[in-house]
Amino acid sequence: MAQPGIDVHQAVENAFRDHKIVDIHTHLYPAEMGSMYLAGPDNLITYHYLKVETSRNLPLNEVEGFNLLPTDQQADIVWKTLFAGDASPISEAQLGIVTVMSALGLNPRAADLSEFRQLYNDTSAEDYTNLVFEKSGVGKVYMTNDPLDPAEGPNWTNGFDLDPRFEGVLRLDSALMNWPDPVEKLKAQGYQVETALSETTFREIRRYLDDWCGKLKARYMAISLPPDFTYPSDETTSTLLKECVFPTARDRGIPSAMMVGVTRQVNPALKDGGDSLGSWDLRNLERIALDWPDVNFLLTILSRENQHELCVTARKFPNVMPFGCWWFLNNPSIIREITAERLELLGTSCVLQHSDARILDQLLYKWTHSLRAISPVLVNKYEDLQNAGWPLTAEDVKRDIANMFGGGRLLD
Repeated sequence: MAQPGIDVHQAVENAFRDHKIVDIHTHLYPAEMGSMYLAGPDNLITYHYLKVETSRNLPLNEVEGFNLLPTDQQADIVWKTLFAGDASPISEAQLGIVTVMSALGLNPRAADLSEFRQLYNDTSAEDYTNLVFEKSGVGKVYMTNDPLDPAEGPNWTNGFDLDPRFEGVLRLDSALMNWPDPVEKLKAQGYQVETALSETTFREIRRYLDDWCGKLKARYMAISLPPDFTYPSDETTSTLLKECVFPTARDRGIPSAMMVGVTRQVNPALKDGGDSLGSWDLRNLERIALDWPDVNFLLTILSRENQHELCVTARKFPNVMPFGCWWFLNNPSIIREITAERLELLGTSCVLQHSDARILDQLLYKWTHSLRAISPVLVNKYEDLQNAGWPLTAEDVKRDIANMFGGGRLLD
């Protein structure tokens, strides 16, 4: 006689409650890194998602001036426009602020940001970080580390006590993109690269990668690529990936992450909010995975139209791991669709989400909203499994969620 099935909804809820999430892609940094640490109401409210939505409500001739104002003045304008105005804040970015404030016990219908500012200013950075981690259910975040960034590099050179909840990831954009632009920055750190893509240049870039993967204890190396990126090709970034990055990933036994689909500055007037997206030809990924079977590749792609093909490609190449719903995909309706697609085609061999958070407080809403979208999909799949005759246990669910939200098999 068939045994009664478990309460799947409760099992999923319990699994998320008991498991601390590993967020494998963020732009977050500990307070010990000084200006790199971004938290609190003014940084949160002036994130470019909200500034873009504010700009849609401003006269065109005021947008440039708005972007030049001090951060606190920008925040006041965003608040007045999007939250104390005459429309409900129902966009995903706006809802995120409501979720954050509610999680912190604040009134999201406040006339201004004074209460939020007081809470933040009265709390130490250590206590605020602990509060956000605890309330978001996140146990660990992976940073995005650029040693060539003049604001970040000195932290690593001078040394500091790194909060163990923050793990290193070597970001490659500034060292590889638009060659030979990076040459002088690399030379300033003692790497004798040349303008030409010579054997000397390849050797020195590999030395840079090895040195900094070691210093950062990098979990992986990552690069953001445009939708017209091709492999193999004579284009410099493609050549540097082939000659330097992929061999280093192989030799060090760490993944190479590619984040593909960014179209930069389609509207420069919007500053950080002026980037858009495009679809990528995934035949390039097939060639990469085939050429480098002993390298694990983490892939997050910006275009919704690429998601099904990415899953199919990952089915054909076990060294390809889709991860997260990135940037413009980080909306509940799309998260639900992508989650179902991945579970149906890949089972649990994927990382369903990352936050891409740039402001610490964003962990509070990005994970709340993501899990609210993902959990019902998981419940439906587990109920399908039970209905098919599988004697599902709560431990099964707990194990799967720990795997999918614990970094994934390619990062173990």
